[in-house]
Order: sequence, then structure tokens, then C-alpha cells
Amino acid sequence: MQLIDTHTHLFLPEFDTDRDEMVNRAVSSGVVKLLMPNIDIHTVDAMLSADDRYEGICLPMIGLHPTSVSDDFISQLDMLEDIAAKHKFIAVGETGIDLYWDKTHLDRQSEAFRRQVAFAIRSDLPVVIHSRNAVGEVFSLVDEFRGEKLRGVLHAFSGDRRDAEKAIELGFMLGIGGPVTFKNSQLDTIVKAVGPEHVILETDAPYLAPVPYRGKRNESSYICIINKRLAEILEMSEEETAGITYENSCRLFNI
Repeated sequence: MQLIDTHTHLFLPEFDTDRDEMVNRAVSSGVVKLLMPNIDIHTVDAMLSADDRYEGICLPMIGLHPTSVSDDFISQLDMLEDIAAKHKFIAVGETGIDLYWDKTHLDRQSEAFRRQVAFAIRSDLPVVIHSRNAVGEVFSLVDEFRGEKLRGVLHAFSGDRRDAEKAIELGFMLGIGGPVTFKNSQLDTIVKAVGPEHVILETDAPYLAPVPYRGKRNESSYICIINKRLAEILEMSEEETAGITYENSCRLFNI
């Protein structure tokens, strides 16, 4: 059984004391690829160091997280695109819109998002979208690129069934992680409705740990817990859901 964690920030300081052990635990659990979304210009070096250290296992993306979109976002995007010309990246991300903490920066988050989506299309790369309290805004912006062969994933999907169907219609996968194990999550009904062919698995480590580790540091080996819950929801074997989500991930990220 092979699994892919399609979203893990294993280069962050939360793993500085046991990064090797964490990666080994994941690999020993059958997690064969760890896909790393970037946050901003300041995290690139740490991410690329992980790419070098765990060659063939950890694969990097390039992007600017919406909560890192500040006054210097244009220069940051310039620098990130320059870096993208010198290294191989599997996706653009994570990007998107986050209105959870602050709604006053929607305009510049939207501008940064548009630019990164356009860059993903030019580079023939999938885009990894972060959307928090902003599903409508994200869909509106993605709609602007309809017909331009845009593909990607709605990371940490938290919308309703209609949102899921809209995302799929636009050519996106749904990123399913720890919240699918939460008692009051509605993700079970959504996953049942759309089926495993539209789902990829992720941890968002060190965040959003699944039950029974909720509230603690998340790590990539816990993707097995998420896959087990997916199998329970779909009344399939863990091997079946692992195989389908593995193929979905490989196809989306061309790995």
C-alpha cells in the first residue's frame, strides 16, 4: 500500500528537532512522497534543503500563501518566479484567499492569487489553493481562467456539497485531511457524494492533526489515519482508497 501526503510543511521549525525521525516514520508507514507547499520568500531555503536532504521523497512547490501577502507581495512574487526558473517545482502553491483574520486585504490577496494562477497556467503546473472563509471569492477568481487548462486542488476542503461539485466542474481535486476524522465534520457526506476519484489526501502538517491527535502536532505518517477514515466512509478497503488517491495525486502533480 502506497500513500502520498500532498500537503505537508515539514520544513517548518516545528520539526527542527526530529525531522529525520518524522520522515522515517512516514516512509515506514507507506508514505512514498511528501509534497511541500511553500509559504513565502523566507521559507524557500528551508523547503529546498528538505528537497535536497530527502531527494525523491520530498517534492517542493513554489508560491505565496495568502496570509503572507503584505506590502511587498509584488517583489516577493518577482523573486519566487525567478527561483522557479532555476529549480524544478511540482506545483504553484500554496496560494489563494484567506479572510478568516482580516478582510481588509482582499484586493491585494486577489491580485497575488490571479498572478500565481496565471503563472501556473504558463508553467503547465497545478495550483494548490488555500481558501478560508473565501470559497465564493476563490471560485469567482478561478472562473476568470475558465478554458485555460487550469488544474489543481482545493487544499483542506471545507465547503459544502455544492462547493465540491463546483470545484470538480472547474477541474479541481478536493484535498481531504485531518478534519474528515472530526466528530462534527460534514466531509463524510461530501466524500460519499463525489466519490474517491475526486479526492487526494493531505495532512497540512504540522497543523490539523486527525483524531486521536487533534490539537497536537500533525505529521505525515498520520496520512494513514486519514486514509483509514476515507475507506470507512466509502465502505472500501484501505488498499483501495490508498490506490485511488495515489493515482489521483500522481496524475495531478505529474509525479
